[in-house]
Amino acid sequence: MAKGSKKTSATFPCDISRSITRPCCIILENISEGVITIDLNKKITFFNRAAEVLTGFPRQEAIGQYCFDIFRANICANKCPMDRVTETGEEPRDTPAFIINREGEQIPISVTSCPLKDERQELIGIIEVFRDLSDLERLRRQMARSYSPEDIVGRHPRMREIFAFLPDIAESDSPVLIEGPTGSGKELFARAIHNLSSRRNGPFIALNCGALPDTLLESELFGYAKGAFTGATRDKPGRFLLADKGTLFLDEICNTSLAFQADLLRVLEEGEFTPLGDTKSLKTDFRVVAATNRDLKEMVKEGAFREDLYYRLNVVKITLPPLRERKEDIPLLVEHFVHKYNLLKGRAIQGVASEVMAFFMIYPFPGNIRELENIIEYAFILCKDPIISMEHLPADVREWAEAHPMSKPITGTLATEEAQIIRSALEKHGGNRVAAARELGISRTTLWRKIKKYGLN
Repeated sequence: MAKGSKKTSATFPCDISRSITRPCCIILENISEGVITIDLNKKITFFNRAAEVLTGFPRQEAIGQYCFDIFRANICANKCPMDRVTETGEEPRDTPAFIINREGEQIPISVTSCPLKDERQELIGIIEVFRDLSDLERLRRQMARSYSPEDIVGRHPRMREIFAFLPDIAESDSPVLIEGPTGSGKELFARAIHNLSSRRNGPFIALNCGALPDTLLESELFGYAKGAFTGATRDKPGRFLLADKGTLFLDEICNTSLAFQADLLRVLEEGEFTPLGDTKSLKTDFRVVAATNRDLKEMVKEGAFREDLYYRLNVVKITLPPLRERKEDIPLLVEHFVHKYNLLKGRAIQGVASEVMAFFMIYPFPGNIRELENIIEYAFILCKDPIISMEHLPADVREWAEAHPMSKPITGTLATEEAQIIRSALEKHGGNRVAAARELGISRTTLWRKIKKYGLN
């Protein structure tokens, strides 16, 4: 409140006026948007629980502080909502911005500001409502296929080792070989490496080598000149040229012929190539990331893959485990996909039934993470209830469940186990939710929902 202002009955909310009712405070404490009130001196007078989660600051530290010291938003200097309300009377709504939380992380938000007046309609401050757009930003990246490590879900020790090493891999600019079974997320890791690297502003060019015969594969990668063959009515740039100053991702490199491997090796070593039907060599500068669902070292021993190309690609190797070897990640992945399709399809499905989760924990998932996502997407078509049950799963999956009944009941409930894991992470990090979420491999908003769900406050 400004100096000399009298305490009068405000229309909204606590701490600026003591006359606010307790039910209103309870509502403000339990909504998902961050709500603050600021007096005319730009000092925070109210700070709800969602604002604590969003910023990482407890209200005891935030109240009484200048708003720009707590929110540290990119709009504070030039487009301050407080100034716009007090000086022009404008009420900015859904203003996009970024804030820097207590841990130094940048969070996308939407801000709505409106004046706070007393019963005589005199301005005594403003109300600001902040909405966390992290989930929508993550969905936008998924739709644009612009992934970052935050989009990769997992807390299995092997996955966490990869996460810790990923920034160093990206920075090195060395060739990367990603091994893992089909559907384990190899392209997602390749895109994350690209988006963490110095080439992030360059193109990411992907090609599935196993989907094309050698002749088409050569024309796709090398490109061709006009008149190179019947039907070549114009010059076509190849993937080598399109990937210049960026990253070239070669998926299923194991399915290429020895002749093609020799041509690829020459380009990687010399940094130049000649389009089909042309006589002039072109230079290109790209980083290669290759992926395989077979063991290339074994293929080298069998004579099915060139040894020199193997060592050229295998400067840095990432080995992704199949989903059946990282069972503890299944509940996180299920929630991730349920949340994703709720956003995509405008639904409000809460999750899967305990029997479905118990089944997922014994199912081998031959299609790995891709199969799990397909199962959840299929369930969204059939499920009209708040919870996905066994009847909503694909027929072939239900047939497997009938043929492989669980021999013994699962001890304890999955919810209890998950609550204990979250509690342990919070205790380990002294209640720091950002650090706990990072260790668990989930977003801050997901952790916040689970804390509320299990009553861990």
